[in-house]
Amino acid sequence: MFHLSQRMESVQDPVIPIIGRLVRETPGTINFGQGVAHYPPPPQALSAYQTFLADPANHKYHPVDGVPILKQKLVEKLQRENGITLNRSSAEARLCVTAGGNMAFLNAVLAITDPGDEIIILAPFYFNHEMAVRIADCKPVFVPTDENYQPNLNALLDAVTERTKAVLTVSPNNPTGAVYPEATLRTINKVCLDRSLYHIHDEAYEYFTYNDATHFSPGSIDNANHHTVSLFSFSKSYGFAGWRIGYMTFPVRLETAIHKIQDTNLICPPIVSQYSAAGALEAGGAYCKQFLSSYSEVRHKVLDELNEIGDLCTIPPADGAFYFFLKINSNCSPMELARRLILEHQVALMPGHAFGMDQGCYLRLSYGALSSEQAIEGTARLKQGLRAIIGSQ
Repeated sequence: MFHLSQRMESVQDPVIPIIGRLVRETPGTINFGQGVAHYPPPPQALSAYQTFLADPANHKYHPVDGVPILKQKLVEKLQRENGITLNRSSAEARLCVTAGGNMAFLNAVLAITDPGDEIIILAPFYFNHEMAVRIADCKPVFVPTDENYQPNLNALLDAVTERTKAVLTVSPNNPTGAVYPEATLRTINKVCLDRSLYHIHDEAYEYFTYNDATHFSPGSIDNANHHTVSLFSFSKSYGFAGWRIGYMTFPVRLETAIHKIQDTNLICPPIVSQYSAAGALEAGGAYCKQFLSSYSEVRHKVLDELNEIGDLCTIPPADGAFYFFLKINSNCSPMELARRLILEHQVALMPGHAFGMDQGCYLRLSYGALSSEQAIEGTARLKQGLRAIIGSQ
């Protein structure tokens, strides 16, 4: 018998490919599944390709932590938009360009843990975070959020053990769309400092906020650079999902470890993508924000439609990202419900068990990739499907 990794047996199968296969097998399905932006990269990102081609050296390996033209623009962006200061002379915090936000998180986990260590993750959670912790042979410790998907600080404190190495927060949140208040993130960051823990904060949806919600970067807190790891991504903000570019800031003590990890797994992020990312930063955050009014319109229309079936599902506040995390008033298996919605009603959502919600029936709805017309039609199909499937029970 050839050996198979028992560690990998504990890692869940990615649910997106499973749902994707069902969608492909059911033509005409409206897909509320995968979380991607509907718009393309800015023109500046595409024109930067010519700058990349102008230098034959760009076809060779480059520094493990990113090309200078991109890193300098990121330093300026982080200071201007996030309040995160990266001054090399201060010898406190560092920046590394990664192949997407997922790599940034795995870099962080591998740099701060040994096998058997624990990372606190708020539930519901982004499934790739949980998968990364298990791949590192560590233990994800799940702390439930409250009824509005906000952190439960007392439960978080109770979850800390001698093996805890970090607390992970994601705001705006995937999968719930919740936005954590500045005061909450400051408290969590202080708890981490007091307990000698790292605070890992994922900010992939930093530009996607609605109503009066505002985004806050814990890395901007005084003295936070000693224990805070901040994760960012171009995938959502700049329509860059396939280009695979993210970046992370971290305490200087982690620099050698992160460089070792990234050099082994990647050597360096794709150079052509880095040049395009530098071009995207010329457009800046305003590029993403110009689409927020249309996202807000779609969001309100979907919410209005779903509020008509309040007897079938509950929708907590979701003032960020482009998700709703629905609590379905049924004991139905979320995977079975998702399967039937696709096959019988041609509308796809992600089952909640993939996000750590094993008790009860939950579905994640992502409206990021859809036009207003598609979202309205898809919501009508969802309403009809839930009435037919849940209403008949």
